[in-house]
Amino acid sequence: LQPKPVARAEALVAPASLPVLNAVSLGEPIALAQWLTLYLQAFDNQPGISIPFQDLDYPRVIRWLDTILGLDPLTEYPLMMAAQLYGQVPVEAKQRLMFDFVHRKFLEDPDRRWRWLAHCAILAKHRLKDRALALRYAEDITLHARAASGWARQMRIFILEDMGELESATVLLGGLLASGEITDPREIHFLTQRLEALKNAEKSSPPSKNRQ
Repeated sequence: LQPKPVARAEALVAPASLPVLNAVSLGEPIALAQWLTLYLQAFDNQPGISIPFQDLDYPRVIRWLDTILGLDPLTEYPLMMAAQLYGQVPVEAKQRLMFDFVHRKFLEDPDRRWRWLAHCAILAKHRLKDRALALRYAEDITLHARAASGWARQMRIFILEDMGELESATVLLGGLLASGEITDPREIHFLTQRLEALKNAEKSSPPSKNRQ
């Protein structure tokens, strides 16, 4: 006469504090960070039930990711999870939480973490349709991440072009080519073509209010 057992989702508990985790790691914080990563990554698959990422408590997920980075600052896996797993859910507010987390962590170590902010910039532009946010991330990569690849450091130019800011994009691209920072002949050729296309587009566009 008893009802059939039904699997119920277990809530994600808050992680222990970083001092406590450092103490219980017995001098192996990286190993503990890896174990916590596996626990968090597998949390959506509980016995008899699968929890959609969008149903998780995102502020609490962020606390877990932040704690893992606190134990192992050199790992990039929590940022990958934030950008490519939790940041892909079709809930704008939760996407923005993850993108903001990646941005904050990027600012702590730009040369190591720029790839994940670049990924968030692309998602902000194409998924959220928020070009202003994408531009903010792209500009921070250019400003702070000297070790970033050329395509990431040039991202802001093409976002400005998409926003219709042809004059600004032309000035930035021209300055980039004149700086001598780009040395690959193929990249120089491509960017030179883009610069000419921007100049032609600027000539054919109506004068902006700034130039009237």
